[in-house]
Amino acid sequence: MITGRRLLVVFVGLQLGMILSTIDGTIVATALPSIARDIGGVSRISWVVTAYFVGQVASLPLMGKLGDLYGRKRLFYVAVIVFTIGSMLCGIARSIDQLIAFRALQGIGAGGLGTLAMAIVADIVPARQLGRWLGYQGAIFAVSSILGPLAGGIFVDQLSWRWAFYFNVPIAVVALIVVGVTLDVPYQRIPHAIDYAGAALLTGGLVCLVAVTSFGGVDLSWTSPAIALLVLGVLALGVLFVWRQRVAPEPIVPLRLFADPVVRVVNALNLTSGLLLFCGIFFLPVYLQEVSGVSALTSGLLLAPTMFGAAFGTLVAGRRVERAGRYRAWPIAGSVLMTLGVLLLGTLGEGTPPALALAYGGVLGLGVGFVMQTSLLAIQNTVEHRDLGIATSTALLCRILGGAVGTPIFGAVLNAGLPDHGPRTAAVFADALQPVFLAAVPIGVLSILAALRLRDRPLREHAHFGPDTIAAPAAVLVEE
Repeated sequence: MITGRRLLVVFVGLQLGMILSTIDGTIVATALPSIARDIGGVSRISWVVTAYFVGQVASLPLMGKLGDLYGRKRLFYVAVIVFTIGSMLCGIARSIDQLIAFRALQGIGAGGLGTLAMAIVADIVPARQLGRWLGYQGAIFAVSSILGPLAGGIFVDQLSWRWAFYFNVPIAVVALIVVGVTLDVPYQRIPHAIDYAGAALLTGGLVCLVAVTSFGGVDLSWTSPAIALLVLGVLALGVLFVWRQRVAPEPIVPLRLFADPVVRVVNALNLTSGLLLFCGIFFLPVYLQEVSGVSALTSGLLLAPTMFGAAFGTLVAGRRVERAGRYRAWPIAGSVLMTLGVLLLGTLGEGTPPALALAYGGVLGLGVGFVMQTSLLAIQNTVEHRDLGIATSTALLCRILGGAVGTPIFGAVLNAGLPDHGPRTAAVFADALQPVFLAAVPIGVLSILAALRLRDRPLREHAHFGPDTIAAPAAVLVEE
């Protein structure tokens, strides 16, 4: 078992990769106008964000499964290299089409960085202590999510939007060196047959889903033939995927996982918390800019209470779970706080003091912090080691889908409340934003109902790579 200072160094190296993948999900938010002015393609500029999410959701399940089969350290190397190459290509892109393609490649690498980092930590830390480390990890995720727009704004103001991608390269190299030198764990070489057909069906269905929510009501009418075809694609590919998972010798997402109620609840919680977190990250700044009148960069800085609320929540919950050995109460409390947070945000009006809006964002962030990492601990403590990677990636996939699908849906609610013609004043924006946050309240209620179904299970007192793993006769242990 890796312990002490070496464990800390390994953890830092892994988190460098996760920081990169999380920041780059939102780093272009403040850089899009500059990108459009430089290389054109205003009509397709939203694809710069969408392509990254599509790459992530496409690679998450496959990276998790391949990590289970070939070793997570090896796949972490692959993910970092793919992400780095994608970043460099984004930085030298000369057209919007090139940038979109390279962002998709970058997203493919990013899909492996987050899930493999979290699964490796679960490999080397006993579940009883895992809550604390996942707390640190959750705090890093929350901070990184909000730092993205700030970093993008700084690079655009001081250098160029291209440096939003170039800066990834030295950090990725450091992550590779640190993990390569310090991480040395065995993995189980298991006879396998990769379900490429299942992976293709899942990817196609997820891409159609993200496309429907991204373009429906914005670039395409909800009643347009294109949207109808995409919806049909989601349904057809979803049915084919489930069928494939039932008959495949080694499915990409084993359906037996979902026979466990903990797995079902955790995936639901990650979906709802992702929806609510990104609702706050993307639409609280809209309120601050359009109603309170602050600048884009300042509105990003004013997300600090949400960021610190999420970070504080993950740290507190992680520590308390480690001491008490129980995790169920935290997702319940977090779901209540998330629901309260978006309900309070739904009361914001033109005359609301900005400080009150920030406090409401802090309530939402605290709830997210209580939910995300304790639910991830629950699933990693429940599944067998052979399914650790795919179980982790499935939970993270639900979290990312929450942001990728929820953000454009909430955006459609906002657009529906804004006038097509005439001035869009602060009062108008205040009135249009209230339904956005109130639309998130039912999602919070669903999160509470899901959390109430979660059951405590005893936390493992040993790491996955302990005496029981080493003695396992069904697999060959290989040093990475």
